[in-house]
Amino acid sequence: MDKKRLTYYEQKEIAYVEQLQSILEELPSYAKDYFKEKEASTNARTRISYAYDLRIFFQFLCEKIPYLLKKDIKKISIQDLELLTSRDIKQYQEYLKFYRSKTRKPVNSAVGIARKMSSLRSFFNYFFKREILKSNPVLQVDMPKIQEKKVTNLKPDEIVDLLDRIESYGNILSGQKKVYYEKTKLRDLAIITLLLGTGIRVSECVGLDLEDLNFKRYSLKVTRKGEQKMTVYFGEEVALALQNYIENCRTKIISSVLKGHETALFFSTQKKRISVHAVENIVEKYSKEFLPNKKITPHKLRSSYGMNLYQKTGDIYLVADALGQTDIYRTKKNYVNLKEEQRRQAASTMRLRDHKGCENNEPESSCNRSKRTIR
Repeated sequence: MDKKRLTYYEQKEIAYVEQLQSILEELPSYAKDYFKEKEASTNARTRISYAYDLRIFFQFLCEKIPYLLKKDIKKISIQDLELLTSRDIKQYQEYLKFYRSKTRKPVNSAVGIARKMSSLRSFFNYFFKREILKSNPVLQVDMPKIQEKKVTNLKPDEIVDLLDRIESYGNILSGQKKVYYEKTKLRDLAIITLLLGTGIRVSECVGLDLEDLNFKRYSLKVTRKGEQKMTVYFGEEVALALQNYIENCRTKIISSVLKGHETALFFSTQKKRISVHAVENIVEKYSKEFLPNKKITPHKLRSSYGMNLYQKTGDIYLVADALGQTDIYRTKKNYVNLKEEQRRQAASTMRLRDHKGCENNEPESSCNRSKRTIR
């Protein structure tokens, strides 16, 4: 098949499959059976994450388990795995807390450890259920608990301020910084406005082609998880930002874009389809400059859209559909719970009866009620 005719997502899938095959070459042969089984329920990118996780586990075995010290990973047999105990698995969990990559930087947060343990449990379950393994020591180890993080969203006034300040940022710049800003301003504004105005994922944003846009219907086509196509609608502000970018920036550079990237909506300064990492850097750059007290990522822009949509509609099912989320419980967890705090605050301002001394809407501190203490 001619790669020139492949879509962005088809090319990515091929690259993921090739990357997965490369990792599997480092693992024992029976690992391929597990990943073959996973093809039906996971995408290639998810399987790559599983493969990386399992490679770390096998590296641990060769470094820390006495009877496997310095053994070739590919030669670790199923029988070797059967000799592992729950204590070994707990040791692996501790190992993950201090495991470092080749860059010598810690790579495992609490979330990362939980994911790696989940990958390991899935791997062992596969062979245990098929009676290839006689025991499953991973089941005897508690999965790490993850503390829920407070969701950070941008309030409507913060969104207005962010976009306004990005638009006028050049007024305080000079030299090469100003030149670079003017070169990327319309693109950056279009990307951030699009993320805030539609709630699409950063991966969906970079995968957009020009032909995915429909300005007559104020809509765009995105490829969501599971390669599902979906139509997403946007408002006039998003339309204006996109049209401004396309007419005054994209059309001027399209003739110099690298071959094979011509269909992309957004380009990097290297004249090829912009990457997820590049969009993350764009968002980080402006958020550090204008919102230093908040750590803003493309995902936070997505959740800000979800929260704003929920506050305006009160319809959690509409929010879930707009965001392309199939797990309504997760959507409620992220957005409805924040609404609870707003209702609590509103309840504290309610008055059921007027009190003597509180006339003409006087402040509560000036009336008799201020003398009472709730016990």
